[in-house]
Amino acid sequence: MDVYRVAPLGAPLDAVVWVPGSKSVANRSLVCAALAEGESVLSDVPDGDDTEAMLDCLRLLGLGVERSDSTVHILGGLKSFKRGPLTLRTRLAGTTSRFVTALAALGPGPYTIDGDAPLRRRPMGPLHDALTQMGVQVRHGETVGHLPVTVQGPVDVSLDEVHIRGDVSSQYLTALMLIAPYFPNGLRFVLTTSLVSRPYVRITAAVMAAFGVPGVELGDRIITVPAGRYQAREYTVEPDASSASYPLAAAAICGGRVRVPGLTDLSLQGDAAFCRVLGRMGCDVRQDSTGTTVSRTGPLKGIEIDMVDLSDLVPTLAAVGAFAEGATDIHGVGFIRNKESDRLTDLCAELRKAGIDAADNRDGLVVRYSRPHTATLFTHHDHRLAMTFALVGLGASGIIVEDPDVVTKSWPDFWSMIEGLR
Repeated sequence: MDVYRVAPLGAPLDAVVWVPGSKSVANRSLVCAALAEGESVLSDVPDGDDTEAMLDCLRLLGLGVERSDSTVHILGGLKSFKRGPLTLRTRLAGTTSRFVTALAALGPGPYTIDGDAPLRRRPMGPLHDALTQMGVQVRHGETVGHLPVTVQGPVDVSLDEVHIRGDVSSQYLTALMLIAPYFPNGLRFVLTTSLVSRPYVRITAAVMAAFGVPGVELGDRIITVPAGRYQAREYTVEPDASSASYPLAAAAICGGRVRVPGLTDLSLQGDAAFCRVLGRMGCDVRQDSTGTTVSRTGPLKGIEIDMVDLSDLVPTLAAVGAFAEGATDIHGVGFIRNKESDRLTDLCAELRKAGIDAADNRDGLVVRYSRPHTATLFTHHDHRLAMTFALVGLGASGIIVEDPDVVTKSWPDFWSMIEGLR
């Protein structure tokens, strides 16, 4: 297996880092563009595996898709959807698999959605159950509630209410919200449990509005989506706030200054607030209409924090916590055990290999100030763990990351960025 040896910085940073477009925003906008009649032009579309998997699926469905560098042209409309049987392969992309499963329910089908082995282990049941409520034929493959799954419309156009869990992943709700305008009366979603990662649902509503379907109402337990039709348009994808967390965290760990242009105080993404978390730990933070800057000259201190709305950045903060005085206690994120890896147990087990005092619990984890030492850390097929271990390696010597290419899921040039910090 390939490995990457992280060279410690050994000096404060002074860097400007351009991060790729948000894959969360990109995949939502691609679904809207796929349903909109006419040609949409999307700029700053990232080239990670998740986005490429989405583009591949849209091509297979019969839509016109052309990419030139970071610009994507989509010739959309439901009339373009091919009749099945078709198999739509989503690689390791959980977001793509969920969005495509819902999108496929609007087409003639049958469509089989499948992914690589690690993706087959991730839960999909709440989405499949909701689609069944919506009149869609859902045929399971090897395991109920997992991929592969075959869906075939039509949907029940008389339906106006769907019940769905909110405590496993907000992606199920987002997938259904994106297709809800194509029901004659829209749809009302009743959450049977509390919703995790609510900022991602706000992103969904904002992208839908940008493509011509405003008026989504986000209540605590009821989400209402009006009927409508997306409009083809030009759309620019903003920088990825989750990716930006890594260079910003590098400034916290190593000292000095890092600026991420384009990640502004008007960002759609909840993860753009991560810089304020670093501010609580002792960093100086500036976020305005041009970008985000994090710098540190004094000591870091551990904090206690509920990260339910910043759940993808738990590993990033755990790495920072290893270099912060005292303890960093993260809670509210028990549901991230169902990501690409178990982002609590797997993360802590690997950090302990490097001598970091890290322990997970039912609802999160605790990391205490440590002196990391040489270790080889396994990524568990998880891009966010690979990037986190790079941060550890920047602040300590001798960190080797196994399976480093897993970062291509969201940031193919990540390792070049790490080398460019020197």
